[in-house]
Amino acid sequence: MRSLVSMTVIFPVGSTGTSHQAASRARRSRCGSGRATTYCKGEPVDSSCGSRGWRTGPEARSRFRRVGGGLFLVLLALCKPLAAQELEPRALQNAPVGMNFAILAAGYSRGNVLFDPTLPLEDVRADVWSTTLGFVRAIDVFGMSGRAGVLVPLVSGDWSGRLAGADTATSRTGVADPRILLAVNLIGAPALRMSQMRGYRQTTTVGVQLQVAVPLGQYYPDKLINLGSNRWAFESRLGISHAVGARWIFEGYGGATFYTRNGEFIGGTELTQDPFFEAEGDVIYLIRRPDIWFAASIGYGWGGTATVGSVEKEPLSNVRASGVLRLPIAPGHGLKLVYITGLTTKLGADFDTVQLGYQYTFGGKP
Repeated sequence: MRSLVSMTVIFPVGSTGTSHQAASRARRSRCGSGRATTYCKGEPVDSSCGSRGWRTGPEARSRFRRVGGGLFLVLLALCKPLAAQELEPRALQNAPVGMNFAILAAGYSRGNVLFDPTLPLEDVRADVWSTTLGFVRAIDVFGMSGRAGVLVPLVSGDWSGRLAGADTATSRTGVADPRILLAVNLIGAPALRMSQMRGYRQTTTVGVQLQVAVPLGQYYPDKLINLGSNRWAFESRLGISHAVGARWIFEGYGGATFYTRNGEFIGGTELTQDPFFEAEGDVIYLIRRPDIWFAASIGYGWGGTATVGSVEKEPLSNVRASGVLRLPIAPGHGLKLVYITGLTTKLGADFDTVQLGYQYTFGGKP
């Protein structure tokens, strides 16, 4: 099972650690003592230096936490099989060093939800509920912004299908394979403290991501349906994100997932699998900058040919689309609504998913 993670954050102009008077003096010093200062919602705004004043102290921290839900991990592919591509809009957004993101996400999937598409099952129908717990921290990687974290999915579901022409059904409840995350923005998003983020505006960002699925999930060698995969999976992705104007962001990603062998596959056989490749495109519209936004994504996945014993299976191929809406609910708290569906499936996962995620943001170096 894979958890879909999209680490995204947009932070506004902000400052911490100075008094209101000190910030006003700093603005007058930059713009000249003879220039007029106006006020907007109680905040001083210098007409020649910018449209808004600098927030300071606890107010700045509160504002950062309110919009920090942009880095809302879509840890939301809560019941995503090993060969269905991930759709992760806004995975390259910058975040202040030291900021933490605690996540609770729930999802429901219906359709051909198999955690291993090499299984000899036909006409699979499944109803799967999942809950994922996650923690991610924004880090400094040699001057570049990055994120590190861990996700633990809990799954409960019912499956039915046909095995060798006979009807069969089963249920499973337990822990799927946890995932370890590491992402680094190589270009366009330096590591910044909260006070330094006030001068940052996204233009073009390039970054890499690595996720490792750890084979600790529930697995029975004599069962067809398992929540764990009993093998390691290493997913790498390269992405580019470009902001156009004040409200539009366009993104593209390409990646590959590599698998170790499963020496305890059903029937005492060995399972090996070729890399699974994926490409993704995203369009994001900032409804209310920076804390309310909508994203539409489409992705194509191919490859992943499996060999069971000495029998080679057909390669996988599918096209999936998703829509994501991010909403704030209070300072430091946010929600994300996600819908994912399969457009075409030659072989592999074919299911619809509805997901709701909650995120709490805290910390961050001033």
